[in-house]
Amino acid sequence: MKIVTLAGGVGGAKLADGLAQLLPPENLTIVVNTGDDFEHLGLYISPDLDTVCYTLAGLANPETGWGRREETFHVLENLQELGGPDWFRLGDRDLATHIERTRRLREGQSLSLITRDFCQAWGVRQPVLPMSDQPVRTMVDTEDGELAFQEYFVHRKCEPKVKGFRFAGIATALPATGVLEAIEHADGIVVCPSNPWVSIDPILAVAGIRSALAAKLVVAVSPIIGGQTVKGPAAKMYTELGVQPSALAITCHYGKILSGFVLDRVDAKFAQNISIPTCVTNILMKNQDDRRSLAQDVLNLIQTL
Repeated sequence: MKIVTLAGGVGGAKLADGLAQLLPPENLTIVVNTGDDFEHLGLYISPDLDTVCYTLAGLANPETGWGRREETFHVLENLQELGGPDWFRLGDRDLATHIERTRRLREGQSLSLITRDFCQAWGVRQPVLPMSDQPVRTMVDTEDGELAFQEYFVHRKCEPKVKGFRFAGIATALPATGVLEAIEHADGIVVCPSNPWVSIDPILAVAGIRSALAAKLVVAVSPIIGGQTVKGPAAKMYTELGVQPSALAITCHYGKILSGFVLDRVDAKFAQNISIPTCVTNILMKNQDDRRSLAQDVLNLIQTL
């Protein structure tokens, strides 16, 4: 079975890791949101790409889910002493990733090529593809004005009330090399339990991706459990946009592209109101066993469909 996942953030990385435990590397392709990408301290940073790659490589910080394990912050500490911007925590090991990525981008190399080479260096055998090689930037419309995503998410700690979103650069963005081909040959598409507004919507907005999914079997995993998100501001965003956060709201968000849906046991009551086939299971991934178990449930639903 060939699977393509659409992923962003820690939840996406964890489910991708669970699927990687069950599928041959050549049968799993992870397409990752790059709307969160930004420049900081003169460096090009790809938070979601790095989280997915570090997780698959076994390098991710097990406590936070992002960043590198056994990280040190000597550069950041010295930057603080000098009065530099320290709101985005870059570890010493993590810095090497951003420095080398920035160097190669300035030489004219594509983000997808650089990501492929990084994965090879870290021992990640699954294809990990950015959604696009062209820059797309998620902008958050808030009561304090429009903010770049990392300014809203990290610097402002998701405090400003959300009014909407804009994906700057989306009009000229094309799918990265291999994305449409992977979707075409996939037996199933898995929408990971990532933030629908700012992790999955940017991927779907890239020219050709949503239309490519129309003919495919697409299963989504809810990022909301009992009205709350495990990590991130998705539930807060739904509430501020006038939508009650729930597993049901996620199915409405994705609409007709879905063929099946996976929701948590605490939300089992919503299953009867969902018009597509569902799987009710434990979707909270606390450890490797949880990741693998959820991945198996997702694959079972795809096989059933």
